[in-house]
Amino acid sequence: MPPKEPGDLPKYQQILVELRRSIVSGQAKSGERLPSETDLGETYAVSRLTVQRALKELQIEGLVERRAGSGTYVLPRKETHGHLFGLLIPGLGDTEIFEPMCQGMAKAGQIGGHALLWGHTTHAADEDKEFVAHRLCDDYISRRVSGVFFAPLERIANKDAVNELIAKRLSDAGIALVLLDRGIYSWPRRSRFDLVGIDNRRAGYLITNHLLNQGSVRPSFIALSYSAPTVAERFAGFREALLQRGMTPEDMILCAPDDHVRIAQIMETRVPDGFVCANDVTAATLMQSLDTLGFDVPRDVRITGFDDVRYASLLRVPLTTLKQPCQEIGETAIHAMLTRLENPELPARDILLDCQLVVRKSCGAAEQRPQAG
Repeated sequence: MPPKEPGDLPKYQQILVELRRSIVSGQAKSGERLPSETDLGETYAVSRLTVQRALKELQIEGLVERRAGSGTYVLPRKETHGHLFGLLIPGLGDTEIFEPMCQGMAKAGQIGGHALLWGHTTHAADEDKEFVAHRLCDDYISRRVSGVFFAPLERIANKDAVNELIAKRLSDAGIALVLLDRGIYSWPRRSRFDLVGIDNRRAGYLITNHLLNQGSVRPSFIALSYSAPTVAERFAGFREALLQRGMTPEDMILCAPDDHVRIAQIMETRVPDGFVCANDVTAATLMQSLDTLGFDVPRDVRITGFDDVRYASLLRVPLTTLKQPCQEIGETAIHAMLTRLENPELPARDILLDCQLVVRKSCGAAEQRPQAG
């Protein structure tokens, strides 16, 4: 699959790719001040926010330093005798959990003298994510990286086949692979690669049990179609919590949370008094839909999510959710990769970290401090 040229990429990635190329090639010298955010915005015909996102990623990669009131400056290149790793994270900007994971990997990698190549498909359309993921594969294979951290694609109909092919291409090239957050396949099938994330089944049980303790007797689980395997695992925990109380769980609801017609039908036919949402984005959107339809949260229906994104506490009704230890997942992933490189014949491992229940008003309870899972 041929790679796209920089001009074919979204504006955000064009800025990132071209500035990175200029720095790595030495065209932009150490200590040199990059063009201002205003100048870059005019050059690429984009907003200042778009420019800031590109510069922020260059800063995370350790290529530039942003000085308040002064500008953005190229940092001296650090020589490393460690490994070179690639990050392949489709849709990095679609969810907040991956940025702190990458920061955790960068922190742990720098301690060991390892370098990270920041590759992703931020804000790419669903139909472009597969294309860009293969382009990154080409790049990592040509650079002969030691390993790749891969968050498998989701929300596309052929995601399993795409993820399987990407993993095969990297593996056939002799590149070690560690999966972030999610596996390639749904349970009980698993790939032969290490996975670092949280115990999603236990997380689903934990938050559902909390919802039941708040008095919910007819909870439903809602998610988008073609979601990652983590969603099925969270639903398994949801089912287990209900079955332990002698309740009969209904099937997972697969629909867009902003589909007011469908949500109205669900409220009429299932009459749920609570929702366990696959993630915080779904929960926030569903809360808006219910508000539009005249349902009060949490008086009429309780809502919970997963991830504890930054705006979860700022919603009209602050959201009860589970907080993932994202930075720690990133740090653990580096250690998992190094262990895999030292012992390539080890059986595949699932390294699952604990998470925290964050209680806010959307579940009908008074807000509490985070509780260990």
